[in-house]
Amino acid sequence: MFGEEVASGAQHADNIAPAIYGGVTLIRATEPIDVVPLSAPPLHVTVVHPQIEVRTADARQMLKQQVSLKSAIHQWANVAGLVAGLLKADYQLIGRSLEDVIVEPVRSILIPGFAAVKSCSLEAGALGGGISGSGPSIFMLSEDEATAQAVASAMRAVYEKLSVDFHIHVSTINSVGVRFKQ
Repeated sequence: MFGEEVASGAQHADNIAPAIYGGVTLIRATEPIDVVPLSAPPLHVTVVHPQIEVRTADARQMLKQQVSLKSAIHQWANVAGLVAGLLKADYQLIGRSLEDVIVEPVRSILIPGFAAVKSCSLEAGALGGGISGSGPSIFMLSEDEATAQAVASAMRAVYEKLSVDFHIHVSTINSVGVRFKQ
């Protein structure tokens, strides 16, 4: 978390907790640290990483310091829906809940092709997705590998058309976290 503070200006466990625990984690608090591992149905993740720089500290500074109560309620409902969807293995609820009304509209302007990637990915069958961290990576969740590969093709087409270098990764969610081979 101290490394995250250097990179972004704030201590958080959004990256390190899932790396340690694996799977999907809910960071309920950081003082004191309270990490809640969540069960989840099988999910495939497609991530595109355009080869541009988005500095976490800069992306964080863009965010509004205050949000409307209406937006906050909408966002809280989506977080609750996502957690419920994961725990109930309800793919449609997961998809409906992958909507960020606070951060994504602001940060997405830093990522060329974001709207096109999101739209094409949904058309290819992704459940939903968004910006990974502060960006520039974009993630999409899918029920199966075939869909995740179709999403990868859609992402590839967007960035090839924009002439932006990129890397794409397709994987399942690692359920055990980082382990060292001996």
